[in-house]
Amino acid sequence: MAGSHQWPEGWSRGSGDPRPADSERTQVIPRAPAPETAPRRGEHPPPDFRTASSTRQVGGRGRIIRRVLLVLLVVVALLLGLLLYFYSRIDKVDALQDYAGRPAQGAGTNWLVVGSDSREGLTDAQVKTLHLGRVAGRRTDTIILLHKPDSGAPTLVSLPRDSYVPIPGHGRNKLNAAYAFGGAPLLVRTVETVTGLRIDHYAEVGFGGFVGMTDAVGGVQLCPKRNINDHKSGLHVKKGCQEMDGATALAYVRARYFDPQGDLGRVKRQQEFLGAVFDEAVSPATLLNPFRLVSLGNAATTALTIDQGDGPWSLVQFALTMRSVAGGGGHRITVPVSSINYSTPAGSAVKWDTARAIALFHHLRDT
Repeated sequence: MAGSHQWPEGWSRGSGDPRPADSERTQVIPRAPAPETAPRRGEHPPPDFRTASSTRQVGGRGRIIRRVLLVLLVVVALLLGLLLYFYSRIDKVDALQDYAGRPAQGAGTNWLVVGSDSREGLTDAQVKTLHLGRVAGRRTDTIILLHKPDSGAPTLVSLPRDSYVPIPGHGRNKLNAAYAFGGAPLLVRTVETVTGLRIDHYAEVGFGGFVGMTDAVGGVQLCPKRNINDHKSGLHVKKGCQEMDGATALAYVRARYFDPQGDLGRVKRQQEFLGAVFDEAVSPATLLNPFRLVSLGNAATTALTIDQGDGPWSLVQFALTMRSVAGGGGHRITVPVSSINYSTPAGSAVKWDTARAIALFHHLRDT
């Protein structure tokens, strides 16, 4: 049409919103929905990149723990094996025998510990060097009662070898004569008779055992309170704490002529020595050292005698109890005495304070 305004194709007059026709509209492709399994932004924390490293660390610690446990298991097995081996070599004796009137079982557990003058395991040259001499028969240089209560601290009671006591079947005599008359069984019976305590375990060590055990643990520290020059025992030491080897330690516990307390002074040194030996024997330095442990076992079993009813566990308990006393976890005493120069047909002897001694043994029997 002339004069009419020509509108572009697809546009119409009067349209207030000129837009392309629907057929020509731009087609928008809808966005595909996100998978429902995909985490939304900010919904989860960032991944922990340390997980693999932590797993490796935990696994490494686990392997270390297993190896340590395996090593401990092997050590325990070796210790048990050595204990059974050495136990099989120990001499046994029927020391704890029944008899009419034997004391009833009391509270706690009692060991009778005896140090004999046996030269078993020593050569003639060693006997000469140690100033032991040659004596007829056998005697006991050390007689100790070790009491472990049902609860509480153990008590070590020294019974002086020169104690004047009744010996069944032999009248009154010095305590160590019981061993000479009838060996371990008569000594045990005599101790039970005069104390009223039933003995549960018996252990006897000869001179050779004392020397060998001391050297096996590398010596022991003993503390003389004065200079000592005792020619009969061969002991020559200065006062003060010092390391003593087996020969010196044996002389230290045997010497008595230099000591104004005589037999009572000697029993105190015997307690000191035994405590030092067992403290070293049960220490980690010994138990974890196979060379020292084997040497100790050989020395102990060479001159050790126990009751035939005692087993390996009894020996372990004995050693641990002795170490407890040595470490200050127990009491070390001597039976109460009223005279150390009591005149008797058997010579000068030690007389007990009867009332105080009975009170002591009754206390031990009831604890």
